[in-house]
Amino acid sequence: MSLITLGIESSCDETGIALYQMGRGLLAHALHTQVAMHSEYGGVVPELASRDHVRRIIPLLRQVMHAADVSLARIDAIAYTQGPGLGGALLVGASVANALAYALDIPVIGIHHLEGHLLSPLLSDPAPEFPFVALLVSGGHTQLMRVDGVGQYTLLGETLDDAAGEAFDKSAKLLGLDYPGGPALAKLAASGRSGQYKLPRPMLHSGNLDFSFSGLKTAVWTLAKQSDHHEQTRADIACAVQEAIIDVLTHKARAALAQTGLNRLVVAGGVGANRLLRNRLNEDIGKRGGAVFYPDLEFCTDNGAMIAFAGALRLAQQQGDKDYRFNVKPRWNLAEITN
Repeated sequence: MSLITLGIESSCDETGIALYQMGRGLLAHALHTQVAMHSEYGGVVPELASRDHVRRIIPLLRQVMHAADVSLARIDAIAYTQGPGLGGALLVGASVANALAYALDIPVIGIHHLEGHLLSPLLSDPAPEFPFVALLVSGGHTQLMRVDGVGQYTLLGETLDDAAGEAFDKSAKLLGLDYPGGPALAKLAASGRSGQYKLPRPMLHSGNLDFSFSGLKTAVWTLAKQSDHHEQTRADIACAVQEAIIDVLTHKARAALAQTGLNRLVVAGGVGANRLLRNRLNEDIGKRGGAVFYPDLEFCTDNGAMIAFAGALRLAQQQGDKDYRFNVKPRWNLAEITN
């Protein structure tokens, strides 16, 4: 019988649990988001996030086991997010994973959060084949990677300051939008008029694949301060912000494909759910003979399915062990896990 991997995600403000079986796919998954709780504070409060993971993780585990009709005795390995993320939140998932693995005498595997995102489009149908270029736009991360296989990652470019997601969130806050800012800004931008405001496209013609969005944030601050606060004005600014970010992401992704000679692009992470970004990439890359792959919308944000899947792939490479002494890595460079 194919191995079953339990995945636990607790890096920030979502608690995710999933079961993945090689040969069958995703058996069940569940997610609890803390957005409503953190919205009162305008952003994630780390201590509250950690406490909520403690409350949610075991009930979600039971829910997933019941939905999949799988007993604990049938689990072959446990994968958990070891980093990067909030230290306290990571410790909740790590401690539950290692304690349960110890009790069941099965291997445990610490997974890099970004590797989970990077591999999540492989859960979709059709799934991309290796090699491909990956555009990771998750939370505080914006990176372009060449991916030749599981654990075979080459960094092509990354943000030098603010990430794309941070640019969305900080711009949304400057426009008076509620947390989480990215989706709120995209919604407001839908009623905005293109071309009303001109915002910078930082490093668009830098000649490399690095990003920078701090200058864009400063420009939005200046624009918001000088403009009136009418709804249409705010919508027009939101539209300009979204177009500036997407222009940069699209240009750099296209340049990465040209530099590597590849024609497959994978987009992963929360910003990958943005509809305009998807439309622009599909059109831009498609007319050049390339193809773009995304995770299903429910797997763009943090989730247990991507951790279970990444754990299953690592398990297939004979990774994972029964040393239940654990640590977490709030800061962890993806390049450190390459094979």
